[in-house]
Amino acid sequence: MCARGIGMTRMGSPPDQANAMPNNALPCWIYKSLRQDEMYLYLAHEDGTDAVPPALLEHFGAPQLVMQLDLHPGRTLAREDVVEVMADLADRGYHLQMPPRIQADLYEGD
Repeated sequence: MCARGIGMTRMGSPPDQANAMPNNALPCWIYKSLRQDEMYLYLAHEDGTDAVPPALLEHFGAPQLVMQLDLHPGRTLAREDVVEVMADLADRGYHLQMPPRIQADLYEGD
């Protein structure tokens, strides 16, 4: 057993192997919209809003940084396809995540 938990991870592998990023990892900065709940903008560069069309940025509002992630094909995102996000970041420099659609279940009687 290692002193103070240094040297081995919970999985029993050295820390540099357990935390190693895949070679094809793509850094990504995620910003939320203050105007629209659950709308997020993924950027290929921190403060990389110059890649975002002005009309979209105007609608989105001032972006507020939520987190930075390193994306790779094996990573799971809550509501987006990571491969699609990575392709958009590589091609356009941004990816827009729209809020989920809410559908009301109306009862129409028997």
